Amino acid sequence: MWSCIVWELHSGANLLTYRGGQAGPRGLALLNGEYLLAAQLGKNYISAWELQRKDQLQQKIMCPGPVTCLTASPNGLYVLAGVAESIHLWEVSTGNLLVILSRHYQDVSCLQFTGDSSHFISGGKDCLVLVWSLCSVLQADPSRIPAPRHVWSHHTLPITDLHCGFGGPLARVATSSLDQTVKLWEVSSGELLLSVLFDVSIMAVTMDLAEHHMFCGGSEGSIFQVDLFTWVSAAVCGLHPALGLRASGLRASGLRLTPVSAFAARTEGEELPPRAGRREGLQRAQVGTWERGGGSQARPVWHLTPVCLSRNQVTCLSVSTDGSVLLSGSHDETVRLWDVQSKQCIRTVALKGPVTNATILLAPVSMLSSDFRPSLPLPHFNKHLLGAEHGDEPRHGGLTLRLGLHQQVWPRPPVCGVAICTPI
Repeated sequence: MWSCIVWELHSGANLLTYRGGQAGPRGLALLNGEYLLAAQLGKNYISAWELQRKDQLQQKIMCPGPVTCLTASPNGLYVLAGVAESIHLWEVSTGNLLVILSRHYQDVSCLQFTGDSSHFISGGKDCLVLVWSLCSVLQADPSRIPAPRHVWSHHTLPITDLHCGFGGPLARVATSSLDQTVKLWEVSSGELLLSVLFDVSIMAVTMDLAEHHMFCGGSEGSIFQVDLFTWVSAAVCGLHPALGLRASGLRASGLRLTPVSAFAARTEGEELPPRAGRREGLQRAQVGTWERGGGSQARPVWHLTPVCLSRNQVTCLSVSTDGSVLLSGSHDETVRLWDVQSKQCIRTVALKGPVTNATILLAPVSMLSSDFRPSLPLPHFNKHLLGAEHGDEPRHGGLTLRLGLHQQVWPRPPVCGVAICTPI
């Protein structure tokens, strides 16, 4: 059974498949456009494939415990992995394990770099989201424990997902949690910009490139769209009591509450099941925002399937570069493409297991050319810290080469969007 599959976004043509193991949630990463990394579910290693050598496993990166999440820096220099409550940071060019960060109190559930690789964000089952400066982590005194730049502790239940927008140190970060909230943060100041309260746990969150919309996947199969730049008039706000929205527990100063649109889409002719305690086609959300971030509007836009809702948890979301298509993966063993404008499902791909990872990306050169080979081989990744007394011996007297982002000019621009999914 394959572990990962790549297909062309618009035609649905199968481009590549990778076999070997079962990747866990938040455990898939593309390294430097040359290697595919997958953290094996419940295992203490990371699998690595060359993109064009899909049938041959290149390497197993051994870790001291089961890997809970994984990411790679956009510049291709570093790999991050969550191992229980610790974060391991490797240097790709040498394979050295540079640092182990232990500031979470429970398992790390998600990791992501900012677009310029200057910071990374970690979320855990301890309800904490930590923002780390990569420079500070690498230059920290070995005798002192590196400290995160920000500690965001507003969530009250485990973190399920996070998404980092563009802007490097000025980026905004969206976090979701089992506490039924999605929060939007600012990396530079560490301030909370927006908090949205739903009536279901949110398992996946993403934003479009322009950051006009935030998409949130629920534990029972719903996908919500939050419009970040919609202002609501006083007349509209008067409809809140009729929709059952409450302002209790929210800061009154500068707060805007917006109604939930009574919208529910049908998927390929399927009838939506009635929801207990709700009017047909209507799902409720509490929305709170401060004037700093503008108004907001939350509305349920899609429902995946009409069968047992407890099995249809949305596990992952991704938006195309132009913001027109949304990709969703679910426990119902399907991947679906949605047209953002019409809210209609335009393609359904049935798989042989729950989907743990899915993303849309511009195809790198290595995927389009069968003759492509990595610029440098992937080194052996050390299991122990650099300079440790036991285990892997540090290498002395060598030349350290920092491999930057390897770019090649393709004769024509890559036109295919690629979705990568991992059923278990």
